[in-house]
Amino acid sequence: MALGVLYVGATFAQVFLASTSTYEVRGDDGSQRAAVVLGAAQYNGAPSPVLRARLETAAELYQSGDVQIVVLTGGRQEADRTTEAKTGYDYLKDEIGIPDENLRLEVQGSSTYESLAATARFLKTDEVVEVVLVTDPYHAKRSQLVAEEVGLTPQVSLTDQSPSLARLARETAAVAVGRIIGFRRLNLL
Repeated sequence: MALGVLYVGATFAQVFLASTSTYEVRGDDGSQRAAVVLGAAQYNGAPSPVLRARLETAAELYQSGDVQIVVLTGGRQEADRTTEAKTGYDYLKDEIGIPDENLRLEVQGSSTYESLAATARFLKTDEVVEVVLVTDPYHAKRSQLVAEEVGLTPQVSLTDQSPSLARLARETAAVAVGRIIGFRRLNLL
């Protein structure tokens, strides 16, 4: 029992520290690097404030030359007319001006695992394994671990959203269980 409490406590500390870390994208070594924008809600093709913050962070990474490709992830909810990925694509192409050839879409994923597994498959065909995950602070640790599990070499770039205790607790549970059974299996539960 004490080991379980210690494990969960240590996991919470890791999730919390990841949510407060300032990640600096490593310098250019000549390899191709992609920003992967993890999906968030959209409203009839308009990004939610959470998705917009992720898109703005990805745009900064692209404009600074830290990444050469931006991957937009996220499927559609039952009542949606478009996907989270397509909403992000339209925003970055039309509002920010990122060229179509530098944008990729993953539109089937309904979870972090599904989105990153699909993204890893198509990026590997382009020989890209180094990614910068763009997400909210509370989600940093789990998204990093999932990316590693699917064969990507991740860094994380965080939005300026503040994590709530409830979200940190949920992520702690997901990380704690995912480390034991694997994130692929956790996704199936």
